[in-house]
Parts: sequence; structure tokens; C-alpha cells
Amino acid sequence: QVQLVESGGGLVQAGGSLRLSCVASGRAFSNYAMGWFRQGPGKDREFVATIDWSGADTFYADSVKGRFTISRENAKNTVYLQMNSLKPEDTAVYYCAAERVAFQLGGLSPGDYDYWGHGTQVTVSS
Repeated sequence: QVQLVESGGGLVQAGGSLRLSCVASGRAFSNYAMGWFRQGPGKDREFVATIDWSGADTFYADSVKGRFTISRENAKNTVYLQMNSLKPEDTAVYYCAAERVAFQLGGLSPGDYDYWGHGTQVTVSS
């Protein structure tokens, strides 16, 4: 069992930055690929980024590529999402998720993941 708790959301002006954190409790954090998803008002949950167990491999949605960076510190059981050049369309609840998969990235679909956090709200004003 893995529990995930996100933090770092808030209100920011367009062009600003935020860094989200997700702390995992439970054992063997490094056994999991991690992902970030988001869900805007009236929208489906969508993939944002994923990182493999070591942090060496990452993959991003086209909408955030070049602006967002996913990283992890296994010694702290934490995954991060650095978000720069934020746009109003980035407004959403952001969720971190864990997929028990060895030596590869997490999936692109919410159904690929085994555990979820409760989310943190990010609001970008224009």
C-alpha cells in the first residue's frame, strides 16, 4: 500500500512558476514509476508527465513540454513537478500517481496507475 500526498498548489499569475511536491509513504518507493495528471473544470483527467524509477527517463504531454519538469528524490520518497511559464489553461487540480512497474516510465492513462493522491489545486490568473 502506498499513500501519496501532494502539496505546493496555489494561485499564481500567468507567466509565473510553482513547484508541486508529492510525498509517498509505504515501502519501496523506488519500485514505482510516478506520474502527474491534472483535471480542469468539466474536463477529463489528463496526463501531464511521468518519470521512471531512477529519475533518468521522463516523458511529457505536448501541452507542457519545455515548461514543466518532473523529478524525484528516492531518498526522500518525493516526486516534484516544477511548472514554469504558467498559462490560464494550466488551471486544474493536479494529482500524483504511482505505478508499480520495473525499469520503465509510467503509462499515459489514469487506468495504468495503482495509487493516487487527493490532488492540489493550481489556479493561474490572466
